[in-house]
Amino acid sequence: MMTNNDSRLYTLKGITPEEFKYLQQTMYGMTDQQNEQFMLFYMDKRKSPSDILLFTLLGFVVIAGVQRFVLGQIGMGLLYFFTGGLCLMGTTLDAINHKSLANEFNRKLANEITMLVRSYSG
Repeated sequence: MMTNNDSRLYTLKGITPEEFKYLQQTMYGMTDQQNEQFMLFYMDKRKSPSDILLFTLLGFVVIAGVQRFVLGQIGMGLLYFFTGGLCLMGTTLDAINHKSLANEFNRKLANEITMLVRSYSG
């Protein structure tokens, strides 16, 4: 049976099965109000794998490292910027691993939001 949360998760752009399952587990046991707050924060800050790929591809033609800045990895973004994406090798690897980069960011984000939501409503 699909819950209201499941239907909201399906609306997330580019959601992977792994991310869907992780979010279901993360939201398990939350009240409706907590789920609502979680989804509001998560939908606003989440990064889509397709967006990360787009930012990575920009590194080949415009500015290397944009994807790292978007993911909050300022140090790596600066390193990519000043080394031309580590001579394009790092940018190439990021293009291949864009889903992993997005999923890692989104998992950390979900954990932070979960702690925030559960600590403030109780």
